[in-house]
Amino acid sequence: GASCTKEDVTKQLGSASEAELKELVAGLSAADKEKLKTALAASSGGKAASGPIDVSGLTRVAKDDLGLLDQPKEPKYKGALCQIYVRDAPYGGSDKSSNGHRYDSIPFANGMINSGMSCQLIHYVHQEHDKFFETVKKFDFVIVRCNPGQIKADGGDQGKFDEGMRAVRKAGIQVWPSADVMEFMGAKDALCKVATLNIGLEDTLAYYDAASFAEGFKKTMKFQPRVIKQNRGSSGEGIWIIKLKSGEYCKEYGAESCKDEDILDMMEANDNHAEEHTVAEFIEFCVNGRNDKSGTWTSKGAGKYLEGGKEAGGQLVDQRFCPRIVEGELRYNLVVDSLVGIIHKKPKEGGISAVGGTGSIYTYYGPEEAKFKTLTTNFLEKDLAKVMPALGLAEEPIPLWWTTDFILASPEGTPAEEEKWIVGEFNCSCVGISRCLAAYCKDDTPTASVNDISKEDMEEAMKYGNLMGEKAKGILDKAKA
Repeated sequence: GASCTKEDVTKQLGSASEAELKELVAGLSAADKEKLKTALAASSGGKAASGPIDVSGLTRVAKDDLGLLDQPKEPKYKGALCQIYVRDAPYGGSDKSSNGHRYDSIPFANGMINSGMSCQLIHYVHQEHDKFFETVKKFDFVIVRCNPGQIKADGGDQGKFDEGMRAVRKAGIQVWPSADVMEFMGAKDALCKVATLNIGLEDTLAYYDAASFAEGFKKTMKFQPRVIKQNRGSSGEGIWIIKLKSGEYCKEYGAESCKDEDILDMMEANDNHAEEHTVAEFIEFCVNGRNDKSGTWTSKGAGKYLEGGKEAGGQLVDQRFCPRIVEGELRYNLVVDSLVGIIHKKPKEGGISAVGGTGSIYTYYGPEEAKFKTLTTNFLEKDLAKVMPALGLAEEPIPLWWTTDFILASPEGTPAEEEKWIVGEFNCSCVGISRCLAAYCKDDTPTASVNDISKEDMEEAMKYGNLMGEKAKGILDKAKA
């Protein structure tokens, strides 16, 4: 009323319990509820829950939607971009702007809006799992931008979230990327499934049981030096680079096999320590771990890489060792089936890994770069249409924004036009837009926002965003037809 000051209202609200506030809101008229909703939205940055789909039942995590364009009045398709805010982590996780959104969410969302679709920014809060997925099922598409590990870090269950998204996908709603796409493209045995393509190597195998491992490994080991990777390890534990001590390899794959007593020179990637074992001892260690038959091991690991079988993640991947990895790898950045850039990642002198933060050198090239023309043609024109079916994902579209890393497999001296580059890894799990990195918070930039991205970088990021919007709309149109 007129006699009630702002201070009185603030004082009464501050002393009221949550139950009393709920009772007060329930008693308001529809017009007064709308007034209150508008006022709350204005105080949190202006566009809380704005868009064609009502998301007001979900917790509003972000302080504002800075940089987001107005949603179209009559969108062709209604979309959501789903994020996760880690409440116990500084800044909500290492990929957040100061308002609580992912640092690169704006180009994604605005790209959809520029293609005539709506795209609302929402957050997954695991305590309201059921309500979240009820809301998500009202959209035509969902872009998932939850960094691996962050749902668990916030106290949620990644498996439960993935099952929720699988149900959304089964309901005919497009999910980029779907849980199956992330799982199958990110699995270590993905490389075996593309072994017969131009971007694969025929002697790339996956083993799920002791018999196939013993037979397959003896054959591949006699052909070329190997990299054997367990499925469950991290930081290089259970990843072995192996050579025959004798150096006597056969010329054609499958022409000969190793004998049990052949000696192996081995190095484990987690700490680069060396070991020497017979073929029989290595197979025994991989299958049954440390015992009299496997000999003495200095590895920190316990072996038993196939334990529990395929369902439990028991798996070994067997790849040819490519010594030219020291020359670096190529990362192809793609928007669906369009190449938008190539990065050459060269390891620091003396190193093998070109992971960020290890002193590696990055060189950036455009999609038309002549020196990689053979690979680009093989990948985009000959193999790309076969990748998703090969991975068991024939019903799924190619991811919206993803990367493929390639390693040079040809011997030194091979002419550039004949070079063979092979897939080292596919990645579609929340790949970042590096042009937007100025917008993420860290200790020296705690208030970083989308406004900190330079004009030039935002223009480049929006080229990706707008292309994503065009491609997304094309996929949705095709599904509708």
